[in-house]
Amino acid sequence: MSFIKNFTEGAKIVFSRFQTRFFWIKFAQFAIPFFVIVTLISLLMNSSREIFAGDFTAVIKENFSDGKWQNFFGFKIFFSIIYALYVTNKNLK
Repeated sequence: MSFIKNFTEGAKIVFSRFQTRFFWIKFAQFAIPFFVIVTLISLLMNSSREIFAGDFTAVIKENFSDGKWQNFFGFKIFFSIIYALYVTNKNLK
């Protein structure tokens, strides 16, 4: 019974933090830079040769054309949100 009680008390604390403006400002401070860094690293890993050669049409074709942008950005947005929620909640204790 104590597990359920502790879980519900913890959930109340977390959800009360979600309702504050300060939480979402801190969330954005973690999520946006993380998303940008992960995107840049991913582009460098996938298309470093084309980027350094200046062939940006090849970079666009390889990473973003024909609906590839959805997979490219979707994965990064999802993990940026999860990471930022975790770090923000952890730092507000």
